Amino acid sequence: MKTREVLSSYNKALRINLDQTKYGTFAEIGAGQEVVNWFFRASATAGTVAKSISAYDMTMSDEIYGKSHRYVSRERVTAMLDHEYELLIERLAEERHNKTTFFSYCNTVRARGYKDKEECHGWMGVRLQLKPGEKPCDILCHVRLLDEENMDQMEALGIIGLNLMYASFYHRDNLGRFVDSLVDNLTAGRVEVDMLKFLGEGFRFVDNRLCSLQLVQSGLTAAAMFTPEGEVVQPAEILYKKSVALLRGSFDPVTHLHLDMMKQTKKSFCGELDDDQKGRFISLCEISMNNLLRGDGGEIDHVKFIDRADALQALGQTLLISNCPEFHRIATYLSRYTKEPIAIILSIGLLNELFKEKWSENLEGGILESFGRLFKNKVSLYVYPWKNRKDGELVTAESFNAHEKAQHLYQYLLQNRLVRSVESGDESLLNYTGREIQKMIAEGSEEWKDLVPQIAHKAAMHIH
Repeated sequence: MKTREVLSSYNKALRINLDQTKYGTFAEIGAGQEVVNWFFRASATAGTVAKSISAYDMTMSDEIYGKSHRYVSRERVTAMLDHEYELLIERLAEERHNKTTFFSYCNTVRARGYKDKEECHGWMGVRLQLKPGEKPCDILCHVRLLDEENMDQMEALGIIGLNLMYASFYHRDNLGRFVDSLVDNLTAGRVEVDMLKFLGEGFRFVDNRLCSLQLVQSGLTAAAMFTPEGEVVQPAEILYKKSVALLRGSFDPVTHLHLDMMKQTKKSFCGELDDDQKGRFISLCEISMNNLLRGDGGEIDHVKFIDRADALQALGQTLLISNCPEFHRIATYLSRYTKEPIAIILSIGLLNELFKEKWSENLEGGILESFGRLFKNKVSLYVYPWKNRKDGELVTAESFNAHEKAQHLYQYLLQNRLVRSVESGDESLLNYTGREIQKMIAEGSEEWKDLVPQIAHKAAMHIH
C-alpha cells in the first residue's frame, strides 16, 4: 500500500495562502484564534484572509450572531457561518466573484478552564463555494478535545481546524483521505471527531452515513449515530439525559425476532422507570464494525451497511455504528452521554459469550474487571430466551447455566438484577436463527419473507 504524504501544518497553510482562488473569513470563539493563526504564521497571508474575528464575550457574540441557549452547539456554529459568509459576499462578491471561491471558517469551542474538569469539545464548520459564483456548501464536524491542559487543547484545535480547511479544498473528492487527514500532525489520543456532515447542492451525492462510518473505520471515534430519518447526529444531541435500550446485532437481515426483542425489553425496562425517565426513553440498534467486514480481506462492505441502515431506519430505529466489540466498552461509551439507566438487550448466545476469556484478556483484572466496567453506570442486561431445537426447552436468564468457573458470579449478577429475563412475545420466532434465514434467502426459498418485516424485504434481498 502506498504511504500517503502528510504535509506539515505550516506547508498546508502556505499552500492555501498561495492559492489565489480561495479567499475568506475566520470567526473563532472559545479557544483563541488558533486556526487563522496558522495562516498568519505562513507567508502570503493576504492571499487568503479577508478578516478574522473572535467575539469572545457572550454579549458581543449575541449582538453579532443572535442569542443562543447553548454557545457550543451546531446551531451556534451555523449561525456564525450564516452571518460571516453573508457579510463576505455582500462586501466582496462584486469585486472578486469571477476568480474567487469564497469561504468562511467558524468554530465555537469549550476548552479547559481554570480548575475545570468538564468535557471539552467544539463545533467547527466551513462554508465554501466549489466554483466561483456558485451557491455555497457546508462541511460541519464535532470534535472532542482530549488533552488535559488548555494550551495543548488550543494547539490541537488549531491543527485540526487547519486540517478541516485543507481537506475541504483538496480532499473532498476522496472520503477516506478526507477523514484520515483530519488528524494529520496530531498524535493519537489528542482529539476525537464524532460527527462529520456534508451539506448543500454540491454535495448532493454524498451519503453522510458513509462519512460517519469512515470516522469509525479510521479510528477517529468509537461510534457514530443516525436518526430514523437518516440524519447524522452527534451522540450527545440524542442521548443527553435519556434512558437507553440498546440492541446489539448484525441485523443481516432485520427480522421480526429483533423487533420483538426490542418491544419486550421496552415493556420490561420502562416498567422500572419513573414517569420522567419514561418520557425521555430512546431505543438504539447497534452494529459493530466486525459485523460489516466482507470476506477474508477484512474490508468494510459499504453496500451492505447502507442496506441494513435503510431497513432499520425504515422501521423507525435510531442506528449506532461502533468499534466497541466488548460489552463494557459500549456501556462506557453510552454512559459518557447519559447518567440515566441503560438496558443492553442480548440473546442467550451472547450472554454465554460474555463469560469467555477473550473479551477480558487485555484487562489486568480479567473477567471481574470486565463485568465491573460493564455494570459501573446504571447498566443492566436484558436477556431474551432461546429455544433448544432438540428437546424444545426454553432457556431463559433464570435457567441459563454459566460455565463452572463463572456460576457463582452469574448467580450474583442475577440476584442483584444486573441480569434480567425478558419474555418472548412469540415463541415461534425462536424457531429460526439469523444464519438459517440467510440460507433461505440465498437458496431462493420464500419462507424467509414471513420472518422479516415487509419493509425490510428489499434490503434483505440486496444483502444476499
